[in-house]
Amino acid sequence: MPRPREFDEAGVVAAVRQEFWDKGYAATSLDDLMRASGLGKGSLYGAFGDKRSLFLRVLRDYDEANDRMLRERLAAAKRGVDFVRDFVRGPGCDATGARRGCLLANTTAELAMSMPDVAAEARRSYEATTRVLTEALDRAQREGDVDPDADTEELARAVLAAQLGIVALGRTGMDLDELTTAADCALRRLLPATG
Repeated sequence: MPRPREFDEAGVVAAVRQEFWDKGYAATSLDDLMRASGLGKGSLYGAFGDKRSLFLRVLRDYDEANDRMLRERLAAAKRGVDFVRDFVRGPGCDATGARRGCLLANTTAELAMSMPDVAAEARRSYEATTRVLTEALDRAQREGDVDPDADTEELARAVLAAQLGIVALGRTGMDLDELTTAADCALRRLLPATG
């Protein structure tokens, strides 16, 4: 009978996520993962498989947490359009976050061409985000803040593309004021009825 695990699995996943997020997949070594997790190679790989399997677990957990967070924010938003605006402006709100970027966006840029399972996870996650944005835009239409004839799913994809562009610019070290200006310009083009 296998021994019960003597470590907090969620805590290990959170710790190694920080390593992958800070360094990227390729630059994160096994030594980095062992140091961050406090586990030896046998325990780490015994619990999570190889580095790739561990990374995919980290990415899936990150994506699922992001989806929950977006849904909670949408439920709490006073208006649907407020949620959309905050979503696009969010990456430019603090210098550290802007430089660090989004784990999923960083990963997609690094690995989507060489790791089909990462590309599949990115598509799954971006589709989930598109669904939340579509719900927000549907709500904004009902509230009179978005053109009633707009295709909200198409608009949601454009909003996501704009936000990902802000994320990419933030990674370059662009000034926060410039990021905010770019986000606001995109929002004026995408949501002209909002004023």
